Amino acid sequence: MLIGLTGGIASGKSTVSEIIQSKGIPVIDADQISREVVEPKTEALQLIREHFGQSVINEDGTLARKKLGEIIFKHPEERQILNQIVHPAVRKRMSELKERYVEEGEKTIVFDIPLLFESDLFHLVDKVLLVYVDEETQLKRLMKRDMAGEQDAKLRIASQMPLQKKRERADAIIDNSSTVEETRRQLEEILDEWTVS
Repeated sequence: MLIGLTGGIASGKSTVSEIIQSKGIPVIDADQISREVVEPKTEALQLIREHFGQSVINEDGTLARKKLGEIIFKHPEERQILNQIVHPAVRKRMSELKERYVEEGEKTIVFDIPLLFESDLFHLVDKVLLVYVDEETQLKRLMKRDMAGEQDAKLRIASQMPLQKKRERADAIIDNSSTVEETRRQLEEILDEWTVS
């Protein structure tokens, strides 16, 4: 079974991912892979340099994320170009990892995909597990986590599809507004229901 784990910024998806991994279930982390595919000497980084110019590359050859972030924040069309470079590389790597786990005999694989809904990646998974918190909790956690001002935090939350809307298409929902123990209990119930050992 391929499970898509998703949530929203500061919803606590990483906590759920850690609990899943502690159970020995492999997790393929899209965020981590998206960082790996733009490391120095990768094809994706070369394509980014060709399109966006040398200014988005640090002296040590790594990607200047902040500079690139400023460009794509101001110019949505540039974000699309960046996605056209990065997304295929991420999907290819995710697919390679999935094949490896299947060959190793894994029965359940979790894809940790923050923007599963926004990128419409339902075709990659059999079930969608949503980590949910209410808007107030999400805002408080984000401000605390990133030492962000309220306005900045609200803008970042608004750039994603609202968690409330994501509930409609999720196969199961973990309400992560309480304790880690409570989150673990909900996760275990869902895995039992899906007969994931």
